[in-house]
Amino acid sequence: MSYEREVRKRAEEKCELCSQAEPEKLGMYIVPKTPEYIEGEGTTILACTKCSSEFDAEERDENHWRCLNDSMWSTAPPVQVMAWRMLHRLKSLGWSQDLIDMMYMDDQQLEWAAAEGDAEDKADALVHRDANGVILQAGDNVVLIKDLRVKGSSMVAKQGTAVRRISLDHENDTFIEGKVDGIQIVLITEYVKKT
Repeated sequence: MSYEREVRKRAEEKCELCSQAEPEKLGMYIVPKTPEYIEGEGTTILACTKCSSEFDAEERDENHWRCLNDSMWSTAPPVQVMAWRMLHRLKSLGWSQDLIDMMYMDDQQLEWAAAEGDAEDKADALVHRDANGVILQAGDNVVLIKDLRVKGSSMVAKQGTAVRRISLDHENDTFIEGKVDGIQIVLITEYVKKT
């Protein structure tokens, strides 16, 4: 790598995340999903074997990663991106969320950091499914498969009525919202079919 010298100079021969300074334990790490417009030392960090071995590991040494309290303030974008990603991977810990809340990144860096999907909480994500088990997403169109009485009014939403551009209830996977005859109503997913 022709830019390795620049990365090592920027890092002052220390891991850019935890400050490990043993040269035999340091190596170049190319940050995944780097945008094409970023080149050279802007794509890479100097990381120790401890840090790089835990980037994608299932189990991580929580105390080791408290080093992000310092490294998240780096002026080097790839270091900020990896600090942000690791903080999100440790989000179940209270201190990690506190650090995430303090971080500042410009829009392009934030987009780069989020490209790995670390900010998405997949474990707790609700999945809305229609009567046939098809996954519903915000903006989908559905059709009612049963006549439904609308609570609080005399209106009956008829079977076959199209509901366009639904929105999802983020607290309950059995509810969606949409407009029927110009009125916004809550619908139960088991009574709709995606079109």
